[in-house]
Amino acid sequence: MRRATPVVVLGVLLLAGCGAHSIQELRGGASGHAGHGAAARSAGQGSGHDAHDGHGTGQGVPGPSPAPPTGTAEGVAFNAPDVMFLQMMVPHNAQVVRLVRLARERQVRPEVSELAEAIGVTQERESSTMSGLLAAWGQPATAPDDEHAAHGGMPGVSEEEVAALIAAPPAEFERRFLDMLIAQQDDASQMAKVEVATGLHAKVTEMAKRVDISRTAQIAQMLALRDK
Repeated sequence: MRRATPVVVLGVLLLAGCGAHSIQELRGGASGHAGHGAAARSAGQGSGHDAHDGHGTGQGVPGPSPAPPTGTAEGVAFNAPDVMFLQMMVPHNAQVVRLVRLARERQVRPEVSELAEAIGVTQERESSTMSGLLAAWGQPATAPDDEHAAHGGMPGVSEEEVAALIAAPPAEFERRFLDMLIAQQDDASQMAKVEVATGLHAKVTEMAKRVDISRTAQIAQMLALRDK
């Protein structure tokens, strides 16, 4: 008999090998998820734990250095990765909040609803702080599409995927919802790792560390919920 996993949104529940980057991968079930972690390790990225503790650059291999500063605000320097992280996280968080609102209208287990609502509240607060920093720095709220493309594209959920979730039958909605949210939170974790490695502004890099920790914990909780 499986024991229920308590919902502790910001608990430090580190998930070894959790690196799903697509809903398609998650649809393959736990084996597909584990396979992704194994592939990452075989590519020389270290253990699954390394990949999620913000230092997964490979054993004995130094990580990238912060990029040079591009501006200052209140005497504190920031650089292009700081700006890009904030510009990508704000719309990414908005997508998660949209998914959370969809779940309010459907039948899901109380523990799923509780976790989803906590995630939504947290990410709305994050976005407010992030938008405020961009405004204080005189930076646009979002980056041009070509800049996102230069950084591998803007991760997120397509309108087609959202429409498919809305149309999902009651028996399938919760699992599809969790799959989509897991993929979203993993994207955020990966973006946060890049910021920790290359960002310059202390407040933003600390924020990125918290994002990585919280999303990793949430992924662990959601994987446990989807397999119950």
